[in-house]
Amino acid sequence: MLQAIPPRWALALERDFATLAHRHQEPPLAANGAGAWTTWLVLGGRGAGKTRLGAEWVRACVHAHPPYAARRSRRIALVGETAHDAREVMVEGPAGILRLSPRAERPAWTSSRRRLEWPNGAVAETFSAEDPEALRGPQFDAAWCDELAKWKNADDAFDMLQFGLRLGRRPRQLVTTTPRPIPLLRRLLADPRTAVTRAPTQANAAFLSPAFLDEVVARYAGTRLGRQEIGGELIEDRADALWTRATIEANRVAFAPPLVRIVVGVDPPASARPGADACGIVAAGRAADGTVFVIADETIEGVAPAAWAAKAVALYRRLMADTLVAEANQGGDMVKAVLRAVDALAPVKTVHATRGKYLRAEPVAAMYAQGRVKHAGPPLAALEDQLCDFGLDGLSSGRSPDRLDALVWAVTELMGSGLGEPRVRGL
Repeated sequence: MLQAIPPRWALALERDFATLAHRHQEPPLAANGAGAWTTWLVLGGRGAGKTRLGAEWVRACVHAHPPYAARRSRRIALVGETAHDAREVMVEGPAGILRLSPRAERPAWTSSRRRLEWPNGAVAETFSAEDPEALRGPQFDAAWCDELAKWKNADDAFDMLQFGLRLGRRPRQLVTTTPRPIPLLRRLLADPRTAVTRAPTQANAAFLSPAFLDEVVARYAGTRLGRQEIGGELIEDRADALWTRATIEANRVAFAPPLVRIVVGVDPPASARPGADACGIVAAGRAADGTVFVIADETIEGVAPAAWAAKAVALYRRLMADTLVAEANQGGDMVKAVLRAVDALAPVKTVHATRGKYLRAEPVAAMYAQGRVKHAGPPLAALEDQLCDFGLDGLSSGRSPDRLDALVWAVTELMGSGLGEPRVRGL
């Protein structure tokens, strides 16, 4: 079909965003009537097409292109996280306004004034969320806010923008962002005048690198970071959880210091059948000052005992750990025998749970709150998900907190160990 039509028609079709837009890029219909919204909030994963939508929406507002705009906007605010982001992403970027505008409609960009001027008289100004006061005074009939969840002064900048949206019959704003659990985002989601669109990275897969999809997306699929950055989900803390994400982030370091002692905690599964609980395998070490550093999570799921034992012993060897600490409630002497079958010389300590998981985890969570346990190295996303989803009745999914249990056994063992001279390990 494309080969049969004249080139100018093909070019016009390519520029007709409303025809080619993904479903999540189509304008929303609010429950109380077609288009009855003042804020369109687009929550999307990385590469989901949020910037393209923002630039096309601004173009539609300038030229009154349906179905995105019923009337022309004369003054538009473009607000980015920083002045650099507003220019490099929203205006000049690969999916920015200048790149997407046909030559006849392309606005003139005056970088010194941070200003776009269209041939029909419409004007857009760029602003940085770092300088909320710059939004005090100007007035607009439309605004595009990009990556709102990353703004350092989110509430102040957004509030100043609202006072400036006072031109025309119905001023509107588009907010495009990868979600993060900030108060402003919660406020917008609760506002009945907000229309919400969600999209994962995969929704725009045809325009993304196959290597990115195969390597990056697959690597983080299912993790908290992946659900937020790829799935476009708003990941909240559980109200009754023992751990909070803020506590974990406050106790994150790039590297662990020389460690006095290292242990590998093992929480064996009751079964190896498909869909059974995973075998939690978490390593932690203690520094000379008593601080505990969580350094690895090698949890493995759905494998035979010999396989998880080999995984745990491999981690023990790689870290030159002192001890393997394994819960023996499910298997008794079998747990020690399985580990010894892999390495007959590895020191294995079996422990028996006499209290509930919540009671065992409480003192460890208290150590996090006191800054006595830190996470070293890259984020342990799956482990941190479990920590922040563990409450009085366990995980919200009802599954066993295997990673958390392995962590608790490792940290509990280190809490009771004596201090010695630090030894440099191959971490």
